[in-house]
Amino acid sequence: MLQGGVVRVQGDEFWHMTKVLRLRANDRVELFNGKGSLIQGLIQSVDRSGLDFVALEDPKLVLPQNTQWHVFAGFGTLKGGRADWLVEKCTELGASSLTPLLTERSPTISENRVDRLQRVNMAAAKQCQRLHEMIMNPPVKVDGLLALVAQSKLAFLATAEATPLVSALTSSGWESSGLIVVGPEGDFTEKEVSDLMEAGAISVGLGPHRLRVETATVALLATLMLWSDSQKACHS
Repeated sequence: MLQGGVVRVQGDEFWHMTKVLRLRANDRVELFNGKGSLIQGLIQSVDRSGLDFVALEDPKLVLPQNTQWHVFAGFGTLKGGRADWLVEKCTELGASSLTPLLTERSPTISENRVDRLQRVNMAAAKQCQRLHEMIMNPPVKVDGLLALVAQSKLAFLATAEATPLVSALTSSGWESSGLIVVGPEGDFTEKEVSDLMEAGAISVGLGPHRLRVETATVALLATLMLWSDSQKACHS
């Protein structure tokens, strides 16, 4: 959509803009499509079924960040909103993608739940003004992950009593993308850990305490995002 173009906003976005944000005609807003395109404009009119947004300038294209971290976590069995929290924080921290990992101890995740988590993802992206949406991938089994680990130059596997993450980072070269792998409640089986490490995953520890799935995922992702930023500054 170019400057002067008008788009009709309806459904959930219309409800959020008018009922939650209480926006009205002539209010200035920004629209983004989750692919890096950002448009400045204003609300031209509002009626019962939707609103009309008019662009005040041509869209801007914002390039994605240089470092791409792809998260694979066994969160299919998490209860009580814990999976929602994990998805929300991965979105806020800047993960490029999040994939439910199906393991022997977390073998399923319902399709309805994946749809809900996608809605959580989009809501978090709007809240933190993230222009490039985090991709929610379909679930993958550990066997299906092994080839991706083998192809990746950096793949970190969270395991108990492994080399501390910060120590492992001091001996790792900087790469523009990598994988983060976190097991389910009850952890991976010995065979799953062995298979992942044989494929090339680097086993890393996250401190002396046993962490929940969502805590371990966020701790690992946050540390790697900060490390990536510092390495990017050194290489620029």
